[in-house]
Amino acid sequence: MRPSEEPRWPPDGERAAEVIEAQVRGSPPGEVPGLLCETAVRLLPVTGASASLRVEGVPVRLCARGDRATYLAELQATLGDGPCVSAAESGAAVLACDLAAGADAGRWPVFAQQATAVGVRAVYALPLGGDAGCLGTLDLYRDTPGALTGPQLRTARLVAGVMTVAVMALPREETWLDELAGDHDEVYRAVGMIMAQLGVGADEALARLRADAFARGRTAHHVARDVLSHRRRLDRDH
Repeated sequence: MRPSEEPRWPPDGERAAEVIEAQVRGSPPGEVPGLLCETAVRLLPVTGASASLRVEGVPVRLCARGDRATYLAELQATLGDGPCVSAAESGAAVLACDLAAGADAGRWPVFAQQATAVGVRAVYALPLGGDAGCLGTLDLYRDTPGALTGPQLRTARLVAGVMTVAVMALPREETWLDELAGDHDEVYRAVGMIMAQLGVGADEALARLRADAFARGRTAHHVARDVLSHRRRLDRDH
């Protein structure tokens, strides 16, 4: 659905809740987050959606619908910057309505440049979680600038609320959850190696790993694996 088209369903909360419930009913728990991203794209004037978990301050992509959504979720994890990072840090929705102009373009300049280069003009990031803290974010992307209407934002918050429940209900033994945890562990093991090699703190080591990944057009997880396997060594002048 293109942003300029009328929604397929009335954007009232009751109808949206019915659509969400119908979409996920009977699905295995591990498939629910991805189905919710797909539902968000169907219900809202957006062209992609992703969800990321926040693990020790690092966003780890849980699922995505759309190639650009996948790319931008990984980009924010690599940069440590962007709307989803800001939403996770603040625990509040971040609505970047025009990444090509104004305050949004300047708030995350590198992310904004990369996002607009692949045709994304607006990002709406909603935190997952509650009073106990932020678990991650639901991130919605579209290719034209503009704000969500009040009813559309309420629908987006509804999807985020259901996503929160789904994430909290995920069995810990899910194989793909183990893979997510493994990706995170690899990053922090690599950070430890960089700290030892360069004599720097954890924040600087992580920043260096992210900078190297971005400069080489790779993800932080890929560079972490290279560091751990000794295929890549960051020097003091890097």
